[in-house]
Amino acid sequence: MAVAVITGGSKGLGRALAAGLAEQGWDLVVDARNREVLDETVRGLAEYGTRVVAVAGDVCDAAHRSRLVAAAHGLGGLDLLVSNASALGAEPLVRLEELTPDGLRSALETNVVAALGLVREALPLLRAAGAGAVITVSSDAAVGAYPTWGGYGASKAALDQLSAVLAAEEPGLRVWAVDPGDMRTDLYAAAVPGDEEARPAPSEVVPAFLRLLDERPASGRYSAPALAGEVR
Repeated sequence: MAVAVITGGSKGLGRALAAGLAEQGWDLVVDARNREVLDETVRGLAEYGTRVVAVAGDVCDAAHRSRLVAAAHGLGGLDLLVSNASALGAEPLVRLEELTPDGLRSALETNVVAALGLVREALPLLRAAGAGAVITVSSDAAVGAYPTWGGYGASKAALDQLSAVLAAEEPGLRVWAVDPGDMRTDLYAAAVPGDEEARPAPSEVVPAFLRLLDERPASGRYSAPALAGEVR
């Protein structure tokens, strides 16, 4: 049975992707900082009949990252690592003149440094899988200049570059940076409070991620809207 680790798996895109994979028979390791919300998510995944291990903690903690990989090993290995956990750096988002160095460090630590730490822990299992894959959740803020999104966008741009270099260094793996597009999530609500524009639910973009796993295109950066039509 295929095994995936999904960070930030208790709600939003992480939860929706966990449900999409569980429906296809994947065994899962999911994490989040809030144990209560994480346990509720795991109970919701029980209907699919797959094995789901919840590991509460912060991806910025090296010991926690080790526990995630150990949990995957306990399920038989690791076929897919999804770095979905994200931090904005400031809530709500602010212009660069107001963004503190600590805020930027927070975004970089969660979105980039922790993602690298987890990849380093997981590489032996991903290589052993023979067809291991890594998905890093990107953003259009990584490539577009949007007021107030500078710190978050910079962290996602750095994550994109990390993913591109990982793909070059690990040709035996598939490494996909995926921009899911606008979604109705708690993260977006925290970023831009009061924005009432209609946005898709995370479950609506999950098919794009599943298409990557089904078709396994070359490593690279993809957007969910493009995947809904033609790959890349």
